Amino acid sequence: MRGGCGASGTVAIMNIPVELRYTKDHEWVSLDGNRARVGVTDYAQEALGDVVFVQLPTLGDEVAQGDVLGEVESTKSVSEIYAPVAGKVAEVNLALEDSPELVNGEPYGEGWMVVIELSDPAAVESLMTSEAYAALIEG
Repeated sequence: MRGGCGASGTVAIMNIPVELRYTKDHEWVSLDGNRARVGVTDYAQEALGDVVFVQLPTLGDEVAQGDVLGEVESTKSVSEIYAPVAGKVAEVNLALEDSPELVNGEPYGEGWMVVIELSDPAAVESLMTSEAYAALIEG
C-alpha cells in the first residue's frame, strides 16, 4: 500500500504479528502451504483512516510481485495495494464489498483481502520479518 502512509513524529504501538511476513508497502502475508493470504497492516489501516471502499482483483488473475492488486479508499485518501508475491488469485474477500470497515477493525483477521496461489513459495522468505517491519515503521 503506497500513498497515504507517510509518517511523521512517533509511531503508536502497533499490532505486528510475529508469524506473518511484511512488505515496505505495508502489506502482510500469511503462508499456508503454497497459498498466501494478503492484507494491509495495522499501521496502514491506521494511516488510512476509515476505509469506505475496497477494490479487489478478479479471481484467477495472474499477478507478479509488485503488481497492483487493488485499491483501498478511505475518508483520507485512495491507496493502491500491491502483490507481495507472484501467483494466481485463488480467493478474494467478498465480505469487504459490503463491509470495507473490516480492514480497520480486523486487519489481520476478517479484513484480509486476497489469497494468492504462489508460483514460488520460497519468495515469501524474501519478505520482512515482524522485527524488520517494526524497525521500518519506527524509523
